[in-house]
Amino acid sequence: MFSLLHVLLDFNEAKVIYEKMKYSHIYAAILVLLSPSCAFAQDSAPEKTFEEKIPESVKKGRDQYITLTLENDSLASGRDKNYTHGTRLTYFDSDIMPEKLGKFAEEIVPNFDVNDTTIAYFSLGQNLYTPEDIELRTPNKDDRPYAGFLYGSLGFDTVRDNHIDGVELTLGVVGPAALGRQTQESVHDILDAKDPAGWDYQLKDEPALMVAGQRYWPDFQTFTYDNLFLRLSPHVNASLGNVYTYAGTGATLQLMPKQHKWQAPPLRVRPAIPGNGYFKVPQNHFSWSLFTGFESRYMIRNIFLDGNSFKNSPSVDKKPLVHDANAGISLTFGKTQLAYTLNWRSKEFDGQDEESLFGALSIARRF
Repeated sequence: MFSLLHVLLDFNEAKVIYEKMKYSHIYAAILVLLSPSCAFAQDSAPEKTFEEKIPESVKKGRDQYITLTLENDSLASGRDKNYTHGTRLTYFDSDIMPEKLGKFAEEIVPNFDVNDTTIAYFSLGQNLYTPEDIELRTPNKDDRPYAGFLYGSLGFDTVRDNHIDGVELTLGVVGPAALGRQTQESVHDILDAKDPAGWDYQLKDEPALMVAGQRYWPDFQTFTYDNLFLRLSPHVNASLGNVYTYAGTGATLQLMPKQHKWQAPPLRVRPAIPGNGYFKVPQNHFSWSLFTGFESRYMIRNIFLDGNSFKNSPSVDKKPLVHDANAGISLTFGKTQLAYTLNWRSKEFDGQDEESLFGALSIARRF
């Protein structure tokens, strides 16, 4: 895995992947539209690395965040199928790096550098997956199986030169022990919604282990116009485990006020276009951010489509290449941020009737 991550996290290799990606012409068009001949003008300040641009108040400030992220198809398409729900609660600390954790991160990730920009975060989450018709007691064998995923994650992000490296270790369980059936049935009872009748055919219990790594370049291209700040941030990522194994690449475009440019897109449920939810807005100040992004992933393994690793279980033939596109907005008032992201995902398996559309709502509080 680490040789794969090492290749993917190499900048020169990333540029090659980025240029060859299926939808690279979209980004080329964006760069042309944002050339200096347009209304935006490229920054003319002396060249500095992204790490050097970070103010001391950001590097030294001890900021803690608690973020609740809810993803659901009812927040977009209103349909109850495919990836139907995700909940993720994250504690994020910009100044908590015990020595043993720092050494652990440096040992498992090639070129990972623990420094005064390094942050750690801890997450608990649950994902639910269902077929198209949840009222069938015997699900369609050609549709994706029912599955629940309950997990905990430990992650690190660090700035080095012009990029940000991230690594995340996830442990959990897939199957009845993940309590997906109980969660969906309880919520549907409260909302008087359709009864999900096919959970008897869900994936079987299986321990989950996954290691994910990513690198992105937050200031790959930056532009300012009056009080507006625009950045284009390409990224590469990879995951290895019995839940997800894939390699991906993409980019995010983000617009915000120049004086509040120390904001990142909101944290999301993996797999997703990157965002760690960091924001640094002064007390009693209002700010905002608009963002849109795209990612292509080559899927080697997806347990929610391939089925259990060592037991017979329902499964479908997955598509190897999956694309995500999103657009969203975050609104921040001092130490509180509310964000909404609309996410489109291409068809993930043979026979899927249409692409997925789901929304993500997150609320974060800085302490």
